Amino acid sequence: MTNRCSPPLTYRDIVRSGLCIGCGACAVKRSGATLQMQFDRYGQLKPKEAGDLKSAPQVEFPSICPFSPLAENEDDLAARHFATAAKCDPLLGRFEKAFVGHVEEGDFRANGSSGGLVTWVAAELLQRGLVDAVAHVGETDSGDRLFRYRLSRSIEDLKAGAKSRYYPVELSGVLDAIRTTPGRYAVIGVPCFIKAVRLSCANDPVLNERISFTLGLFCGHMKSARMAESFAWQMGAAIADVEHFDYRVKRVDRPANWYRAQVTLPHQDVIGRDWWHLADGDWGAGFFQNSACNFCDDVVAETADIAFGDAWAQPYAADGRGTNVVIIRSAALLDLVNNAVISRRIVLSLVDEEFVARTQAAGFRQRREGLAFRLTWLRPDRRPRKRVAAGAGSLTWRRRMIYRLRYAISAWSHRIFWFSHLLRRPQLYLAWARIVSFLYQGFAYSRGPIGRIVDRIGRSGAETD
Repeated sequence: MTNRCSPPLTYRDIVRSGLCIGCGACAVKRSGATLQMQFDRYGQLKPKEAGDLKSAPQVEFPSICPFSPLAENEDDLAARHFATAAKCDPLLGRFEKAFVGHVEEGDFRANGSSGGLVTWVAAELLQRGLVDAVAHVGETDSGDRLFRYRLSRSIEDLKAGAKSRYYPVELSGVLDAIRTTPGRYAVIGVPCFIKAVRLSCANDPVLNERISFTLGLFCGHMKSARMAESFAWQMGAAIADVEHFDYRVKRVDRPANWYRAQVTLPHQDVIGRDWWHLADGDWGAGFFQNSACNFCDDVVAETADIAFGDAWAQPYAADGRGTNVVIIRSAALLDLVNNAVISRRIVLSLVDEEFVARTQAAGFRQRREGLAFRLTWLRPDRRPRKRVAAGAGSLTWRRRMIYRLRYAISAWSHRIFWFSHLLRRPQLYLAWARIVSFLYQGFAYSRGPIGRIVDRIGRSGAETD
């Protein structure tokens, strides 16, 4: 419990604690704030004072930061926004219905990373006049960032921003634009960003009036900008020369979960490589993960009006065209989707909570039993306030080791990459990444000689169980 004489919580406290996700909600120009979101040396976006200016105290900061212990949690927000929801599940939160499927009309599915439904719903909101613009992530033309949030007012601009971007972005610019330009808006984002939008709306009447819909994206964790740089290194390119970066090239002749990255260089030279051929291409190992993600308990954007993920369950995972799993919490969006199904513009099948949880099984393990275990590493007075209680439960020694390895890889990948970059010796980082990936995969997937040794000691707790 916070002592009444304690100084107020500030952005510096959250940054120092490792709980800043870099969403940019605190950098919106309200109440005299002069913060700017800038990359730190590890390629993570963090709030900093703008030049020599000192930011005025942000009275609302403890209430708008998604990782603040004083802010409303996902259950509180969902209870207020979806009070009459038909269902309430401990993993999925409050919702009306859940579906699996894809877009049938146009090129939405072909041009998206998955089934095309995220861009389709956003385009439908624009086309029906339900919103005037959509805030989403797209490529940049220049500057120090490959991607950033932007506002699209046409379907063509919106479709140009389709596909997954595993790269740091922040909301301050688009939220400033929404505050200064009247209209109705939709915001697309990962769970903690949507939570930040909800908290900002609760503390800002202008944003509350203008943001009409939130579209959530299921999330495993956030990556730093260094992952793109590392992938480019391994494809023989300097990140400064990359004109386009595609994290997930879609090929219909391969399973959807066989990720392939691709970069476009000057003169339209294109280089691609499968993720499993990259030293740090195992998503589950946690390379370049934001430290705040270690203490997040929302996988499926529980505060969003509608949320989308990849259907990582068979037979859908084997379909290279891509398939979405969708959770709908807004009655208005449920009507919109149902009408499109009737007219055969989209193809959806009703699914239950168990199916949705199965498609995101790895994420829920990390954010439930893994989070509970990680909380035991902290002193009780240092633990962030989460919906998961600290405890190791019945975790096997192998499972505990997997969580410890993942945590160490996510922390040290930032440091070792930075040191390698400083020395201009990328092979130093890549050699380390191959070694720890080999170790992690032995424990997690029983691969190689390490996997055989670990299996002899005890198989229970492997990722494949």
